[in-house]
Amino acid sequence: MPFPGGLWWLLCCRRGFTLLRRDYGEAEREADGEAEEEEEASFELRAHGDQGSLEVSLSQPTRSSSGSERSLLVAEEMRSLIVDKGPGPVEDEPDALVKGWLQREMRGCMKTPWIRPRKYWFVLTPDSLDYYSSNEKGARRLGSLVLTSLCSVLWPDKQLYKETGYWSVTVFGRKHCYRLYTEHLNEAVRWVCAVQKVIDSKAPVQTPTQLLMRDVEEHRDSPEVLEQIYRCNPILRYTSGPLYAPLLPFPYGSLDQSAPGPRSYTTLRDEAVKLFNSLQQLESERDPVPLMQGVLQTCLDLPPLVDEIYCQLVKQTTEPPAPGGQGDLHYWQLLTCMSCTFLPSPPVLRFLRFHLDRTENRFPASEMAKYACFIREALGKTKGRECVPSLEEILVLMQRQEMICTVHCPGAPACSVAISSHTTAEEVAQELVSRLGLSQSPNLFALYEQSRRREQPVGSATLLADVLTRFENLAGEDREQDPPCRLCFKHYGFLDTDNVPRDSLEFALLFEQAHEMVLRGYVPTSEETLQTLAALRLQSLNSDFSTHAPFPRLEELFPPHVLHARLPPLPHRPPKCRGARLRAGLLAGGLWGQALAKQRAERDQRLRGRLREEGASTMAAIVEKWKLLQGMGRPEAMAAYVALVREWPGFGSTLFDVDLQAVRPWLGVVQGWYWGQWASLTPPCPLQSPVGAGPQRLWLGIGAKAVSLYKPGEPEPLDSFCYGRISSFGASDSSTFRLSVEDRDLLFETSQVDEIAQLLKTYLASAGAQRLPRPQEPPTSAPTLEPTVLPQGLCPAPGPWPPVGSSHS
Repeated sequence: MPFPGGLWWLLCCRRGFTLLRRDYGEAEREADGEAEEEEEASFELRAHGDQGSLEVSLSQPTRSSSGSERSLLVAEEMRSLIVDKGPGPVEDEPDALVKGWLQREMRGCMKTPWIRPRKYWFVLTPDSLDYYSSNEKGARRLGSLVLTSLCSVLWPDKQLYKETGYWSVTVFGRKHCYRLYTEHLNEAVRWVCAVQKVIDSKAPVQTPTQLLMRDVEEHRDSPEVLEQIYRCNPILRYTSGPLYAPLLPFPYGSLDQSAPGPRSYTTLRDEAVKLFNSLQQLESERDPVPLMQGVLQTCLDLPPLVDEIYCQLVKQTTEPPAPGGQGDLHYWQLLTCMSCTFLPSPPVLRFLRFHLDRTENRFPASEMAKYACFIREALGKTKGRECVPSLEEILVLMQRQEMICTVHCPGAPACSVAISSHTTAEEVAQELVSRLGLSQSPNLFALYEQSRRREQPVGSATLLADVLTRFENLAGEDREQDPPCRLCFKHYGFLDTDNVPRDSLEFALLFEQAHEMVLRGYVPTSEETLQTLAALRLQSLNSDFSTHAPFPRLEELFPPHVLHARLPPLPHRPPKCRGARLRAGLLAGGLWGQALAKQRAERDQRLRGRLREEGASTMAAIVEKWKLLQGMGRPEAMAAYVALVREWPGFGSTLFDVDLQAVRPWLGVVQGWYWGQWASLTPPCPLQSPVGAGPQRLWLGIGAKAVSLYKPGEPEPLDSFCYGRISSFGASDSSTFRLSVEDRDLLFETSQVDEIAQLLKTYLASAGAQRLPRPQEPPTSAPTLEPTVLPQGLCPAPGPWPPVGSSHS
């Protein structure tokens, strides 16, 4: 039955009034409540279910007396920061800084494009951001956002403009967030700058906890006043209830979620409250280690929370209900881990030291006093960590003990070293040098992070506790694919390899390191010599040939890449056109795809069979050479091995895989030999291969006397530069190393920029250089480079100037 016309009219009018009430009436009611909610503030603890304010007594001394008490209501303290602006008519404000029409987001209207955001008249004053229904005199004030030093404002987002057509201005307050929109970028920038200027002009907001910390510091020599401060202010003492607001001031607004990391966080204020709840869970946890590590990880991800956690732990360890109980000791254990990981700000550090002294005086010879003494010593050594303590380190710190670190030495038994959370790699290396009797050696030693896939030196100032934490994380992420990482003690730089005694431990280290270079293909020599080296390796391991002797795997004796080079190369297929790729994709899921997969499996099986055949023939040749070494002792075999490797001119250098990007001369037009022909070059110029294939893959050898460039697999260097010819070196960016040789800049792309620079600096310092190379100003006139001066096979080519990198001087 159809509705009468009058009923349709009534329904439409009712629907229209509903929309108007939602857009206007509810918005005004929401704005009316903003001023009231903005005045509600509780920086401190609030009793659950208590509608009133918590009375906090602050001891505020005057200049004329030693100290007095003053009581403040927290709400009243916050109201002193707020200008009393209730909803009222608009008036001519002489202190208005910026006025204008802006659109404000109301209840997700930007998510519904058919509802346009409401326009309001906004007025920015030195104390607040107000908005009215119109710009006429007598218009109703709909809301006010009080601006303090904790407020924040976000710049316009270009991505949001592309999606909505509006430039946004977001202002964060304590209770509310104003999301304002305008169609003009210059207007949005003007508002952002004005609001930020007002925020910057405000005095820093101090919480009652900060005021009490100052009072405690001023009256630390007056026991009676201190006891009165602690008795009258429950915010300084242990509480079993929740915390509704952080103890320290934090800026309003959300965190940057674009920061790398698996975790997502809300605001700092919310995270501080969540962390206090986590601390309270420690009291009843049987295994508090994972929870402690989670708190430490949050502090590492959010550094502003470090002071807050210190204050919360001091609060919970002050006058607990059961001093020395399990829950209280868990707090002290977390405080111990914090002291070995983070250093608080000076005011919090002074307050923490006072708390430690107070605890030792009140509970001498107790577990709490022992933790306080340990924490005080740790605070004097902590400088910051890259990683949070590992689970093993937390267990050790809970017992106030040291960790045992295992360091592997090639050719020697592994060494166990006791370390703390503050032990550096340099300290451990020096201890091993002394323990292994290597103090008289002129060569350099260091610790390495070693795994099957990679090896890199550990920085001298790196904390070994951070290295062990990385090992623990890698073992959890890639437990099946890669064996666990380990620490290894090896040669870092060779200053003298000729005078190493054959019967010394250092010669065994030298032998093992030479064998590693052979297996990685860093010793270019003939295959016959490689087989002889493998036979010498077997003789040093098993002595004379015997059918019962254990045989290592072939890849532990012979470079694997040599066997792979014997296999026939895969057929090169030209890139398919778009239509061919589409047809191949359509056929891949059917019978044709199954046939291709079968062909690939058969081809891989043939290659594996061929590889096994090549390996068996190579092993047979190695065994035959091993039989010829009958009667040779282990020292003679090791000496013969090292002598064969030393025949390569690059032995003793540390090799790095680099891509030569450019050879840049200084100013002017130079003549050079450019890929076999003379060409006029206008510097700067990128290096190009003869066929335009891009940068050259080279070996950069860092030795005690020179820096050399090798083509992989070639025994002779393309060129060598003694340190007297190097004017400067450094990093142009994170993956580009710059080496300035006389009148040229060589740019190398590598992932080991820091390792190369540090090794160069170490060699120069060990050689007793008066000063390190420093960058030179380019000559004003164009130098003429002779063809004999240029590297063999490397020449400058035209291109842009490199960015100036950081030079080691």
